[in-house]
Amino acid sequence: MSSFRRLSVLAITAAAATVISATGPAQADVQSLRGRGTVDVRLIGINDLHGNIEPPSGSSGRVILPDGTTVDAGGAAFNATHIKNLQKEVKNSVIVGQGDLIGASPIVSALFHDEPTIEVLNKVGMDATAAGNHEFDEGYEELLRMQRGGCHPVDGCQFSEKYKGANFPILGANVTQAKNGLPALPPFWVEIRDGIPIGFIGMPLKDVPILVDPNGIKDLKFGDEVKAANKYANLLDAIGIKSIVLLVHQGDQVTSPGGGPNACNVAANNPGSVIATSVSPKIDAVFSGHSHQHYNCVVKDPAGNPRPFIEGLAFGRELSVVDLKIDRRTRDVIRGETKADNKIVTRTVTPDPTVQAIIDLAKTKSAPIANEEVGTIGADILRAQNPAGESPLGNLIADSQLEATKGNGAVLALMNPGGVRADLTYATSPVGEGNGVVTYGEMFTVQPFGNILQTITLTGANIQAVLEQQFTAARQFVLQPSSGLKYTWSKGAAFGSKVSNVTLNGVPLDPNASYRVTINSFLQGGGDGFSEFTKGTNITGAGIDLDAFRSYLEAHPNQAPPALDRITQLP
Repeated sequence: MSSFRRLSVLAITAAAATVISATGPAQADVQSLRGRGTVDVRLIGINDLHGNIEPPSGSSGRVILPDGTTVDAGGAAFNATHIKNLQKEVKNSVIVGQGDLIGASPIVSALFHDEPTIEVLNKVGMDATAAGNHEFDEGYEELLRMQRGGCHPVDGCQFSEKYKGANFPILGANVTQAKNGLPALPPFWVEIRDGIPIGFIGMPLKDVPILVDPNGIKDLKFGDEVKAANKYANLLDAIGIKSIVLLVHQGDQVTSPGGGPNACNVAANNPGSVIATSVSPKIDAVFSGHSHQHYNCVVKDPAGNPRPFIEGLAFGRELSVVDLKIDRRTRDVIRGETKADNKIVTRTVTPDPTVQAIIDLAKTKSAPIANEEVGTIGADILRAQNPAGESPLGNLIADSQLEATKGNGAVLALMNPGGVRADLTYATSPVGEGNGVVTYGEMFTVQPFGNILQTITLTGANIQAVLEQQFTAARQFVLQPSSGLKYTWSKGAAFGSKVSNVTLNGVPLDPNASYRVTINSFLQGGGDGFSEFTKGTNITGAGIDLDAFRSYLEAHPNQAPPALDRITQLP
Protein backbone atom coordinates (compact mmCIF):
# COMPACT_ATOMS: atom_id res chain seq x y z
CA MET A 1 0.00 0.00 0.00
CA SER A 2 1.40 3.43 -0.96
CA SER A 3 2.16 6.10 1.61
CA PHE A 4 -0.67 8.22 0.30
CA ARG A 5 -3.22 5.45 0.62
CA ARG A 6 -1.95 4.67 4.11
CA LEU A 7 -2.45 8.31 5.02
CA SER A 8 -6.02 8.24 3.71
CA VAL A 9 -6.79 5.01 5.56
CA LEU A 10 -5.30 6.41 8.76
CA ALA A 11 -7.40 9.53 8.42
CA ILE A 12 -10.62 7.56 8.00
CA THR A 13 -9.69 5.09 10.72
CA ALA A 14 -8.87 7.84 13.20
CA ALA A 15 -12.11 9.61 12.43
CA ALA A 16 -14.20 6.46 12.77
CA ALA A 17 -12.43 5.46 15.97
CA THR A 18 -13.20 8.82 17.46
CA VAL A 19 -16.88 8.50 16.64
CA ILE A 20 -17.06 4.94 18.00
CA SER A 21 -15.13 5.70 21.18
CA ALA A 22 -17.30 8.69 21.93
CA THR A 23 -20.59 6.89 21.43
CA GLY A 24 -19.90 3.34 22.66
CA PRO A 25 -21.44 2.08 25.93
CA ALA A 26 -18.11 2.05 27.75
CA GLN A 27 -17.77 5.76 27.14
CA ALA A 28 -21.26 6.78 28.26
CA ASP A 29 -20.10 8.62 31.35
CA VAL A 30 -17.29 10.35 29.47
CA GLN A 31 -19.69 11.36 26.74
CA SER A 32 -22.06 12.77 29.32
CA LEU A 33 -19.28 14.97 30.68
CA ARG A 34 -17.97 15.90 27.27
CA GLY A 35 -21.42 16.74 26.01
CA ARG A 36 -21.36 19.95 28.01
CA GLY A 37 -19.91 23.23 26.83
CA THR A 38 -17.66 24.04 23.92
CA VAL A 39 -14.14 23.48 22.63
CA ASP A 40 -12.07 26.36 21.25
CA VAL A 41 -9.73 25.52 18.35
CA ARG A 42 -7.41 27.97 16.59
CA LEU A 43 -6.54 27.29 12.95
CA ILE A 44 -3.32 28.92 11.72
CA GLY A 45 -2.95 28.99 7.94
CA ILE A 46 -0.10 29.87 5.60
CA ASN A 47 -0.27 30.04 1.81
CA ASP A 48 2.02 30.68 -1.14
CA LEU A 49 5.26 30.54 0.83
CA HIS A 50 7.16 29.53 -2.33
CA GLY A 51 10.21 28.47 -0.36
CA ASN A 52 10.82 31.97 1.01
CA ILE A 53 12.48 30.71 4.16
CA GLU A 54 14.71 33.78 4.24
CA PRO A 55 12.95 37.13 4.74
CA PRO A 56 11.83 38.19 1.25
CA SER A 57 13.33 41.43 -0.04
CA GLY A 58 11.91 44.58 -1.60
CA SER A 59 8.17 44.91 -2.07
CA SER A 60 7.86 41.12 -1.71
CA GLY A 61 8.87 41.55 1.95
CA ARG A 62 6.49 44.33 2.92
CA VAL A 63 2.84 44.63 3.93
CA ILE A 64 0.99 47.84 3.05
CA LEU A 65 -1.28 49.08 5.84
CA PRO A 66 -4.54 50.99 5.26
CA ASP A 67 -2.83 54.32 6.06
CA GLY A 68 -0.25 53.72 3.34
CA THR A 69 2.65 52.89 5.65
CA THR A 70 4.47 49.59 5.28
CA VAL A 71 5.72 46.88 7.60
CA ASP A 72 8.67 44.60 6.82
CA ALA A 73 7.33 41.06 7.07
CA GLY A 74 8.12 37.42 6.40
CA GLY A 75 10.94 34.99 7.02
CA ALA A 76 10.47 31.44 8.26
CA ALA A 77 12.28 31.93 11.57
CA PHE A 78 10.05 34.90 12.41
CA ASN A 79 7.06 32.95 11.12
CA ALA A 80 7.83 30.11 13.53
CA THR A 81 7.98 32.47 16.49
CA HIS A 82 4.66 34.09 15.57
CA ILE A 83 3.06 30.65 15.27
CA LYS A 84 4.33 29.65 18.71
CA ASN A 85 3.00 32.89 20.18
CA LEU A 86 -0.41 32.31 18.60
CA GLN A 87 -0.46 28.77 19.94
CA LYS A 88 0.32 29.95 23.48
CA GLU A 89 -2.89 31.98 23.51
CA VAL A 90 -5.13 28.91 23.10
CA LYS A 91 -5.24 25.34 24.31
CA ASN A 92 -5.95 23.75 20.93
CA SER A 93 -4.49 24.70 17.56
CA VAL A 94 -3.96 23.24 14.08
CA ILE A 95 -1.43 24.50 11.53
CA VAL A 96 -2.57 24.23 7.91
CA GLY A 97 -1.42 25.29 4.45
CA GLN A 98 -3.25 26.39 1.33
CA GLY A 99 -0.71 25.32 -1.28
CA ASP A 100 2.35 26.61 -3.13
CA LEU A 101 4.44 26.22 -0.02
CA ILE A 102 7.16 24.95 -2.34
CA GLY A 103 7.97 25.65 -5.99
CA ALA A 104 9.04 28.88 -7.71
CA SER A 105 11.41 29.31 -4.78
CA PRO A 106 14.56 31.35 -4.16
CA ILE A 107 17.83 29.54 -4.69
CA VAL A 108 18.42 28.94 -0.97
CA SER A 109 15.56 26.42 -1.09
CA ALA A 110 15.24 25.57 -4.79
CA LEU A 111 18.88 24.51 -5.17
CA PHE A 112 18.00 21.59 -2.88
CA HIS A 113 14.61 20.87 -4.51
CA ASP A 114 12.83 22.66 -1.64
CA GLU A 115 13.93 20.11 0.95
CA PRO A 116 14.95 22.95 3.35
CA THR A 117 11.42 24.36 3.20
CA ILE A 118 9.86 21.00 4.01
CA GLU A 119 12.25 20.62 6.93
CA VAL A 120 11.26 24.07 8.20
CA LEU A 121 7.55 23.20 7.95
CA ASN A 122 8.20 19.95 9.81
CA LYS A 123 9.87 21.88 12.63
CA VAL A 124 7.05 24.41 12.75
CA GLY A 125 4.57 21.55 13.18
CA MET A 126 2.53 21.77 10.00
CA ASP A 127 -0.45 19.42 10.36
CA ALA A 128 -1.81 19.33 6.78
CA THR A 129 -1.68 21.34 3.60
CA ALA A 130 -3.46 21.50 0.27
CA ALA A 131 -1.37 20.99 -2.83
CA GLY A 132 -1.06 24.05 -5.03
CA ASN A 133 -0.14 24.18 -8.69
CA HIS A 134 3.55 24.76 -7.88
CA GLU A 135 3.75 21.56 -5.87
CA PHE A 136 3.52 19.91 -9.32
CA ASP A 137 6.29 22.00 -10.95
CA GLU A 138 8.69 19.06 -11.07
CA GLY A 139 5.94 16.53 -11.73
CA TYR A 140 3.82 14.11 -9.76
CA GLU A 141 6.63 11.67 -8.99
CA GLU A 142 8.70 14.44 -7.42
CA LEU A 143 5.71 15.51 -5.33
CA LEU A 144 5.46 11.93 -4.09
CA ARG A 145 9.14 12.10 -3.11
CA MET A 146 8.59 15.36 -1.26
CA GLN A 147 5.89 13.59 0.75
CA ARG A 148 7.60 10.23 1.32
CA GLY A 149 11.26 11.22 1.46
CA GLY A 150 14.32 9.79 -0.23
CA CYS A 151 17.10 11.30 -2.29
CA HIS A 152 16.48 13.09 -5.57
CA PRO A 153 16.84 10.61 -8.45
CA VAL A 154 19.32 12.82 -10.31
CA ASP A 155 20.95 15.16 -7.78
CA GLY A 156 20.91 12.80 -4.80
CA CYS A 157 20.80 14.12 -1.24
CA GLN A 158 22.62 17.45 -1.28
CA PHE A 159 21.04 19.21 1.68
CA SER A 160 21.05 16.42 4.27
CA GLU A 161 22.33 12.86 4.31
CA LYS A 162 18.83 11.54 3.89
CA TYR A 163 15.74 13.54 3.10
CA LYS A 164 12.99 12.16 5.36
CA GLY A 165 9.95 13.71 3.67
CA ALA A 166 7.05 15.78 4.94
CA ASN A 167 5.59 14.91 8.33
CA PHE A 168 2.26 16.29 7.15
CA PRO A 169 -0.04 15.13 4.35
CA ILE A 170 -0.23 17.07 1.08
CA LEU A 171 -3.90 16.93 0.10
CA GLY A 172 -5.56 16.83 -3.32
CA ALA A 173 -9.25 15.99 -3.12
CA ASN A 174 -9.81 16.79 -6.79
CA VAL A 175 -6.69 15.01 -8.10
CA THR A 176 -7.21 11.50 -9.44
CA GLN A 177 -5.34 8.90 -11.46
CA ALA A 178 -6.37 9.23 -15.09
CA LYS A 179 -6.36 5.47 -15.69
CA ASN A 180 -8.71 4.44 -12.89
CA GLY A 181 -10.14 7.53 -11.17
CA LEU A 182 -8.59 6.66 -7.80
CA PRO A 183 -7.24 9.45 -5.57
CA ALA A 184 -3.71 10.46 -6.50
CA LEU A 185 -3.25 12.30 -3.20
CA PRO A 186 -5.02 12.04 0.16
CA PRO A 187 -8.31 13.91 -0.26
CA PHE A 188 -8.68 14.89 3.41
CA TRP A 189 -7.11 14.69 6.84
CA VAL A 190 -8.53 14.53 10.35
CA GLU A 191 -7.06 16.18 13.44
CA ILE A 192 -8.50 15.57 16.91
CA ARG A 193 -8.42 18.33 19.49
CA ASP A 194 -9.82 17.84 23.01
CA GLY A 195 -11.78 14.83 21.81
CA ILE A 196 -13.31 16.65 18.83
CA PRO A 197 -12.45 15.47 15.28
CA ILE A 198 -11.92 18.21 12.70
CA GLY A 199 -11.82 17.31 9.03
CA PHE A 200 -9.63 19.18 6.53
CA ILE A 201 -10.34 18.83 2.83
CA GLY A 202 -7.49 20.14 0.67
CA MET A 203 -7.02 20.63 -3.05
CA PRO A 204 -5.32 22.62 -5.81
CA LEU A 205 -7.25 24.62 -8.36
CA LYS A 206 -8.71 22.68 -11.28
CA ASP A 207 -6.57 24.65 -13.76
CA VAL A 208 -3.28 23.00 -12.75
CA PRO A 209 -2.89 21.40 -16.23
CA ILE A 210 -2.48 24.82 -17.88
CA LEU A 211 -0.17 26.14 -15.15
CA VAL A 212 2.57 23.48 -15.04
CA ASP A 213 4.51 21.39 -17.53
CA PRO A 214 1.92 18.88 -18.76
CA ASN A 215 4.53 16.13 -19.13
CA GLY A 216 4.90 15.85 -15.35
CA ILE A 217 1.18 15.35 -14.71
CA LYS A 218 0.10 13.45 -17.80
CA ASP A 219 -1.26 10.58 -15.72
CA LEU A 220 -3.47 12.79 -13.54
CA LYS A 221 -6.85 14.48 -13.77
CA PHE A 222 -7.84 17.63 -11.90
CA GLY A 223 -11.56 17.92 -11.18
CA ASP A 224 -13.97 20.64 -10.19
CA GLU A 225 -13.19 22.08 -6.77
CA VAL A 226 -16.79 22.41 -5.57
CA LYS A 227 -17.77 18.86 -6.57
CA ALA A 228 -14.72 17.40 -4.84
CA ALA A 229 -15.23 19.46 -1.69
CA ASN A 230 -18.88 18.44 -1.45
CA LYS A 231 -18.07 14.76 -2.04
CA TYR A 232 -15.67 14.59 0.87
CA ALA A 233 -17.71 16.87 3.11
CA ASN A 234 -20.54 14.35 2.76
CA LEU A 235 -18.16 11.49 3.54
CA LEU A 236 -16.74 13.18 6.62
CA ASP A 237 -20.23 14.04 7.83
CA ALA A 238 -21.35 10.44 7.29
CA ILE A 239 -18.63 9.08 9.60
CA GLY A 240 -19.50 11.58 12.31
CA ILE A 241 -17.12 14.46 11.63
CA LYS A 242 -19.18 17.62 11.78
CA SER A 243 -16.47 20.31 11.98
CA ILE A 244 -15.07 20.59 8.44
CA VAL A 245 -12.60 23.06 6.90
CA LEU A 246 -11.71 23.54 3.24
CA LEU A 247 -8.11 24.35 2.23
CA VAL A 248 -8.25 25.36 -1.43
CA HIS A 249 -5.49 26.74 -3.61
CA GLN A 250 -7.70 29.19 -5.44
CA GLY A 251 -8.42 32.76 -4.47
CA ASP A 252 -9.46 36.23 -5.53
CA GLN A 253 -7.92 39.44 -6.77
CA VAL A 254 -8.59 42.47 -4.59
CA THR A 255 -10.27 45.53 -6.04
CA SER A 256 -7.80 47.92 -4.36
CA PRO A 257 -4.38 47.07 -2.86
CA GLY A 258 -4.54 49.48 0.09
CA GLY A 259 -7.25 47.85 2.16
CA GLY A 260 -4.88 46.15 4.56
CA PRO A 261 -4.71 42.55 5.78
CA ASN A 262 -8.31 42.28 6.96
CA ALA A 263 -10.29 44.15 4.34
CA CYS A 264 -12.82 42.24 2.25
CA ASN A 265 -12.26 44.11 -0.99
CA VAL A 266 -12.66 41.31 -3.52
CA ALA A 267 -14.62 41.59 -6.73
CA ALA A 268 -17.82 39.64 -7.20
CA ASN A 269 -17.67 36.31 -9.02
CA ASN A 270 -13.93 35.84 -8.50
CA PRO A 271 -13.03 32.12 -8.61
CA GLY A 272 -12.24 31.88 -4.90
CA SER A 273 -15.48 33.57 -3.89
CA VAL A 274 -17.49 31.30 -6.16
CA ILE A 275 -15.99 28.26 -4.43
CA ALA A 276 -16.40 29.74 -0.95
CA THR A 277 -20.09 30.50 -1.48
CA SER A 278 -20.93 27.32 -3.40
CA VAL A 279 -19.43 24.49 -1.37
CA SER A 280 -21.56 22.45 1.01
CA PRO A 281 -23.04 24.07 4.14
CA LYS A 282 -21.29 21.25 6.02
CA ILE A 283 -18.01 23.15 5.47
CA ASP A 284 -17.45 25.67 8.26
CA ALA A 285 -14.50 27.73 6.98
CA VAL A 286 -12.63 28.28 3.71
CA PHE A 287 -8.89 29.01 3.64
CA SER A 288 -7.72 30.10 0.17
CA GLY A 289 -4.53 30.91 -1.72
CA HIS A 290 -2.99 31.25 -5.20
CA SER A 291 -3.74 34.93 -5.87
CA HIS A 292 -0.98 36.22 -3.51
CA GLN A 293 -3.49 38.74 -2.11
CA HIS A 294 -4.84 39.26 1.38
CA TYR A 295 -8.47 39.53 2.40
CA ASN A 296 -10.70 38.50 5.26
CA CYS A 297 -14.34 37.99 4.32
CA VAL A 298 -17.49 36.47 5.74
CA VAL A 299 -19.56 34.80 3.03
CA LYS A 300 -22.87 32.97 3.06
CA ASP A 301 -22.99 29.25 2.31
CA PRO A 302 -25.85 27.80 0.20
CA ALA A 303 -27.98 27.50 3.35
CA GLY A 304 -27.44 31.17 4.20
CA ASN A 305 -25.08 30.55 7.12
CA PRO A 306 -21.95 32.70 7.56
CA ARG A 307 -18.45 31.29 7.22
CA PRO A 308 -15.00 32.86 6.92
CA PHE A 309 -13.23 33.08 3.57
CA ILE A 310 -9.65 34.18 4.11
CA GLU A 311 -6.24 34.41 2.42
CA GLY A 312 -2.95 35.78 3.76
CA LEU A 313 -0.30 37.67 1.84
CA ALA A 314 2.19 35.47 -0.03
CA PHE A 315 5.81 34.63 0.83
CA GLY A 316 5.07 34.10 4.52
CA ARG A 317 4.22 37.73 5.25
CA GLU A 318 0.93 36.90 6.97
CA LEU A 319 -0.71 34.08 8.88
CA SER A 320 -4.45 33.52 8.49
CA VAL A 321 -5.96 32.79 11.91
CA VAL A 322 -9.48 31.42 12.33
CA ASP A 323 -10.80 30.72 15.83
CA LEU A 324 -13.56 28.12 15.97
CA LYS A 325 -15.91 27.42 18.86
CA ILE A 326 -17.21 23.85 18.63
CA ASP A 327 -20.23 22.52 20.47
CA ARG A 328 -19.22 19.36 22.38
CA ARG A 329 -22.66 17.82 21.98
CA THR A 330 -23.07 18.27 18.21
CA ARG A 331 -19.33 18.36 17.45
CA ASP A 332 -20.10 21.12 14.98
CA VAL A 333 -18.81 24.67 14.72
CA ILE A 334 -20.96 27.40 16.18
CA ARG A 335 -20.85 29.64 13.13
CA GLY A 336 -21.85 32.89 14.79
CA GLU A 337 -18.87 32.72 17.17
CA THR A 338 -16.15 32.16 14.56
CA LYS A 339 -13.48 34.87 14.42
CA ALA A 340 -10.91 35.39 11.66
CA ASP A 341 -7.84 37.60 11.39
CA ASN A 342 -4.81 37.95 9.12
CA LYS A 343 -1.77 38.43 11.36
CA ILE A 344 1.33 40.17 9.98
CA VAL A 345 4.55 38.21 10.43
CA THR A 346 6.64 41.11 11.71
CA ARG A 347 10.41 40.87 12.10
CA THR A 348 10.40 42.49 15.53
CA VAL A 349 10.17 39.16 17.37
CA THR A 350 13.08 36.86 18.19
CA PRO A 351 13.62 34.41 15.32
CA ASP A 352 13.11 30.77 16.23
CA PRO A 353 16.62 29.30 16.68
CA THR A 354 15.78 25.79 15.47
CA VAL A 355 14.27 27.05 12.22
CA GLN A 356 17.03 29.63 11.83
CA ALA A 357 19.61 26.84 12.01
CA ILE A 358 17.99 25.12 9.01
CA ILE A 359 17.99 28.39 7.07
CA ASP A 360 21.62 29.11 7.97
CA LEU A 361 22.65 25.66 6.75
CA ALA A 362 20.84 26.20 3.45
CA LYS A 363 22.47 29.63 3.05
CA THR A 364 25.92 28.22 3.77
CA LYS A 365 25.56 25.36 1.34
CA SER A 366 24.08 27.50 -1.44
CA ALA A 367 26.33 30.56 -0.97
CA PRO A 368 29.15 29.62 -3.39
CA ILE A 369 26.64 29.41 -6.22
CA ALA A 370 24.12 32.01 -5.07
CA ASN A 371 26.69 34.80 -4.53
CA GLU A 372 28.47 34.39 -7.84
CA GLU A 373 28.38 37.60 -9.93
CA VAL A 374 26.77 37.09 -13.34
CA GLY A 375 26.26 40.63 -14.64
CA THR A 376 25.47 44.26 -13.88
CA ILE A 377 22.47 46.54 -14.38
CA GLY A 378 22.25 50.31 -14.47
CA ALA A 379 18.89 50.66 -12.71
CA ASP A 380 16.03 48.62 -11.26
CA ILE A 381 14.50 46.33 -13.89
CA LEU A 382 11.00 45.52 -12.71
CA ARG A 383 8.51 42.79 -13.54
CA ALA A 384 5.37 44.94 -13.05
CA GLN A 385 3.39 45.25 -16.28
CA ASN A 386 2.09 48.52 -17.67
CA PRO A 387 -1.56 48.80 -18.78
CA ALA A 388 -0.68 47.38 -22.20
CA GLY A 389 0.82 44.31 -20.55
CA GLU A 390 4.56 44.93 -21.02
CA SER A 391 7.17 44.82 -18.29
CA PRO A 392 10.84 45.85 -18.55
CA LEU A 393 12.04 42.57 -17.04
CA GLY A 394 9.73 40.48 -19.20
CA ASN A 395 11.06 42.21 -22.32
CA LEU A 396 14.64 41.67 -21.17
CA ILE A 397 14.10 37.95 -20.64
CA ALA A 398 12.45 37.60 -24.05
CA ASP A 399 15.43 39.40 -25.60
CA SER A 400 17.81 36.99 -23.88
CA GLN A 401 15.90 33.99 -25.22
CA LEU A 402 15.90 35.37 -28.76
CA GLU A 403 19.64 36.04 -28.67
CA ALA A 404 20.35 32.54 -27.32
CA THR A 405 18.41 30.84 -30.12
CA LYS A 406 19.30 32.81 -33.23
CA GLY A 407 21.40 29.82 -34.20
CA ASN A 408 18.12 27.88 -34.46
CA GLY A 409 16.82 30.48 -36.88
CA ALA A 410 14.69 32.26 -34.25
CA VAL A 411 13.34 35.67 -35.26
CA LEU A 412 11.25 36.33 -32.17
CA ALA A 413 10.70 35.05 -28.64
CA LEU A 414 7.72 35.16 -26.31
CA MET A 415 7.92 34.79 -22.51
CA ASN A 416 5.05 33.99 -20.14
CA PRO A 417 4.74 36.69 -17.44
CA GLY A 418 4.00 34.10 -14.74
CA GLY A 419 7.54 32.82 -15.15
CA VAL A 420 9.00 36.17 -14.06
CA ARG A 421 8.95 35.84 -10.28
CA ALA A 422 10.86 38.85 -8.86
CA ASP A 423 12.47 42.19 -9.74
CA LEU A 424 16.12 42.80 -10.52
CA THR A 425 17.05 45.61 -8.14
CA TYR A 426 20.01 47.95 -8.44
CA ALA A 427 20.74 48.31 -4.72
CA THR A 428 23.13 45.84 -3.13
CA SER A 429 21.71 42.98 -1.09
CA PRO A 430 22.70 42.10 2.50
CA VAL A 431 25.40 39.86 1.00
CA GLY A 432 27.21 43.04 -0.04
CA GLU A 433 27.87 42.30 -3.71
CA GLY A 434 27.61 46.02 -4.58
CA ASN A 435 25.12 48.29 -6.29
CA GLY A 436 24.13 47.15 -9.75
CA VAL A 437 25.66 43.69 -9.40
CA VAL A 438 23.40 40.78 -10.30
CA THR A 439 24.21 37.52 -8.53
CA TYR A 440 23.25 34.06 -9.66
CA GLY A 441 20.92 33.81 -6.67
CA GLU A 442 19.10 37.01 -7.65
CA MET A 443 18.83 35.85 -11.25
CA PHE A 444 17.55 32.46 -10.10
CA THR A 445 14.86 34.11 -7.97
CA VAL A 446 13.66 35.90 -11.11
CA GLN A 447 13.53 32.67 -13.18
CA PRO A 448 13.41 29.62 -10.89
CA PHE A 449 11.71 27.03 -13.07
CA GLY A 450 14.56 25.78 -15.22
CA ASN A 451 12.43 25.45 -18.36
CA ILE A 452 14.00 24.26 -21.60
CA LEU A 453 13.93 26.74 -24.48
CA GLN A 454 12.44 25.41 -27.69
CA THR A 455 12.38 27.03 -31.12
CA ILE A 456 9.38 26.06 -33.22
CA THR A 457 8.01 26.97 -36.62
CA LEU A 458 4.71 28.85 -36.65
CA THR A 459 2.87 30.57 -39.46
CA GLY A 460 1.97 34.22 -39.21
CA ALA A 461 -1.63 33.08 -38.71
CA ASN A 462 -0.53 30.92 -35.76
CA ILE A 463 1.28 33.89 -34.18
CA GLN A 464 -1.79 36.08 -34.66
CA ALA A 465 -3.89 33.37 -32.96
CA VAL A 466 -1.41 33.17 -30.07
CA LEU A 467 -1.67 36.91 -29.52
CA GLU A 468 -5.47 36.70 -29.55
CA GLN A 469 -5.35 33.92 -26.93
CA GLN A 470 -3.90 36.48 -24.51
CA PHE A 471 -7.36 38.00 -24.12
CA THR A 472 -10.42 36.04 -23.05
CA ALA A 473 -13.52 36.80 -21.01
CA ALA A 474 -11.84 35.18 -18.01
CA ARG A 475 -8.44 36.84 -18.16
CA GLN A 476 -5.87 39.16 -19.74
CA PHE A 477 -2.51 37.38 -19.85
CA VAL A 478 -0.01 39.24 -22.02
CA LEU A 479 3.11 37.45 -23.22
CA GLN A 480 6.35 39.38 -23.09
CA PRO A 481 7.73 39.99 -26.63
CA SER A 482 11.32 40.19 -27.78
CA SER A 483 12.66 43.26 -29.51
CA GLY A 484 11.38 43.64 -33.06
CA LEU A 485 7.86 42.37 -32.46
CA LYS A 486 5.27 45.13 -32.20
CA TYR A 487 1.50 45.15 -32.23
CA THR A 488 -1.61 46.99 -31.07
CA TRP A 489 -4.53 45.63 -29.11
CA SER A 490 -7.86 47.24 -28.38
CA LYS A 491 -9.58 46.90 -25.03
CA GLY A 492 -13.00 47.52 -26.55
CA ALA A 493 -12.70 45.15 -29.50
CA ALA A 494 -14.40 41.77 -29.54
CA PHE A 495 -12.56 38.73 -28.27
CA GLY A 496 -10.74 37.10 -31.15
CA SER A 497 -10.33 40.43 -32.91
CA LYS A 498 -8.40 42.49 -30.38
CA VAL A 499 -4.92 42.37 -31.96
CA SER A 500 -3.91 44.38 -35.03
CA ASN A 501 -0.91 45.96 -36.79
CA VAL A 502 1.46 43.09 -35.96
CA THR A 503 4.93 43.78 -37.33
CA LEU A 504 8.29 42.05 -37.06
CA ASN A 505 11.31 44.30 -37.50
CA GLY A 506 9.03 46.86 -39.13
CA VAL A 507 7.50 44.44 -41.65
CA PRO A 508 3.82 43.40 -41.34
CA LEU A 509 3.31 39.80 -40.26
CA ASP A 510 2.46 37.57 -43.24
CA PRO A 511 -0.25 35.05 -42.22
CA ASN A 512 1.03 32.55 -44.79
CA ALA A 513 4.75 32.84 -44.06
CA SER A 514 6.68 30.65 -41.62
CA TYR A 515 8.56 32.09 -38.65
CA ARG A 516 10.92 30.52 -36.13
CA VAL A 517 9.67 31.36 -32.64
CA THR A 518 11.37 30.64 -29.31
CA ILE A 519 9.29 29.79 -26.25
CA ASN A 520 9.92 27.72 -23.15
CA SER A 521 8.87 24.10 -22.76
CA PHE A 522 5.97 25.09 -20.50
CA LEU A 523 4.39 27.24 -23.22
CA GLN A 524 5.22 24.72 -25.93
CA GLY A 525 3.06 22.21 -24.07
CA GLY A 526 0.11 24.62 -24.11
CA GLY A 527 0.76 26.11 -20.67
CA ASP A 528 -1.21 29.15 -19.49
CA GLY A 529 -3.92 28.24 -22.00
CA PHE A 530 -1.87 28.94 -25.14
CA SER A 531 -2.97 25.88 -27.06
CA GLU A 532 -1.89 27.45 -30.36
CA PHE A 533 1.75 26.80 -29.47
CA THR A 534 1.14 23.05 -29.63
CA LYS A 535 0.69 23.43 -33.40
CA GLY A 536 4.34 24.36 -33.80
CA THR A 537 6.54 22.16 -35.97
CA ASN A 538 10.28 21.49 -36.37
CA ILE A 539 11.00 21.75 -32.65
CA THR A 540 14.64 22.46 -31.81
CA GLY A 541 15.86 22.45 -28.21
CA ALA A 542 18.06 25.28 -27.02
CA GLY A 543 19.17 24.77 -23.44
CA ILE A 544 17.82 26.11 -20.16
CA ASP A 545 16.15 29.52 -19.95
CA LEU A 546 18.28 30.57 -16.99
CA ASP A 547 21.48 29.91 -18.93
CA ALA A 548 20.23 32.14 -21.74
CA PHE A 549 19.46 34.90 -19.25
CA ARG A 550 22.88 34.60 -17.67
CA SER A 551 24.69 34.73 -21.01
CA TYR A 552 22.74 37.83 -21.98
CA LEU A 553 23.60 39.66 -18.74
CA GLU A 554 27.26 38.70 -19.14
CA ALA A 555 27.28 40.07 -22.69
CA HIS A 556 25.47 43.32 -21.82
CA PRO A 557 27.08 44.99 -18.77
CA ASN A 558 25.22 47.83 -17.07
CA GLN A 559 22.03 46.66 -18.73
CA ALA A 560 19.33 49.34 -18.76
CA PRO A 561 15.59 48.59 -18.49
CA PRO A 562 14.23 47.97 -22.01
CA ALA A 563 11.77 50.54 -23.28
CA LEU A 564 8.08 49.69 -23.10
CA ASP A 565 7.28 50.37 -26.75
CA ARG A 566 6.51 46.92 -28.15
CA ILE A 567 2.79 46.72 -27.31
CA THR A 568 0.31 49.55 -27.78
CA GLN A 569 -3.07 49.52 -26.07
CA LEU A 570 -6.10 51.29 -27.51
CA PRO A 571 -9.45 51.96 -25.78
